[in-house]
Amino acid sequence: MIKNIIFDIGNVLTAFQWNKKFQNTGYPQDILKRVAQATVLSDMWKEYDRGVLTESELMDAFIRHDPEMEPFIRGCVGNYLGMLQTYDYTTPWIRSLKKNGYGVYYLSNMPEIAERDCTEALDFVKETDGGIMSWSVRMVKPDAAIYQLLLERYGLKAEECVFLDDSEKNVEAARKVGMYGIVFCDKEQACEELRRLGVDG
Repeated sequence: MIKNIIFDIGNVLTAFQWNKKFQNTGYPQDILKRVAQATVLSDMWKEYDRGVLTESELMDAFIRHDPEMEPFIRGCVGNYLGMLQTYDYTTPWIRSLKKNGYGVYYLSNMPEIAERDCTEALDFVKETDGGIMSWSVRMVKPDAAIYQLLLERYGLKAEECVFLDDSEKNVEAARKVGMYGIVFCDKEQACEELRRLGVDG
């Protein structure tokens, strides 16, 4: 029996709109493509979420990918402002699930800078029963340890939890620790799959 719903945040409860933020700089498309390759599309971006490096160290690492792009990289990722946008359905969905008796938690790969710069977009977090942002525990999904930590921290049983994430890899990791898993495409699809698991909300 499902008692707890665990959400990823980016592209599930909020839109991770880095592309829109980049476009708003007005830089040419060829420049933006190179900046993206050096930052959000690089392996180093995961270290942003892991929280083991300072913002300065991360910026230096991004610039090393493409030194010619330094001013443009700083212009695009010098802050996280506008990177996250809450979906209209997010808070009502959380409230509906809680009203129906479910525990609602979050488990997100998220850098500390996002919590600082996107407080309004993350305001819904106060509606949940708790959760983990990756930077705060120096671990990222799909590391099994971060799922286990969430379960232990809140006294949850894996078999009573369903985890929703837009990454198939992250959902599979949740299944391996005993949770039910749903690969999130959109809210309608996710609600249909939740209903199949007997979740009302």
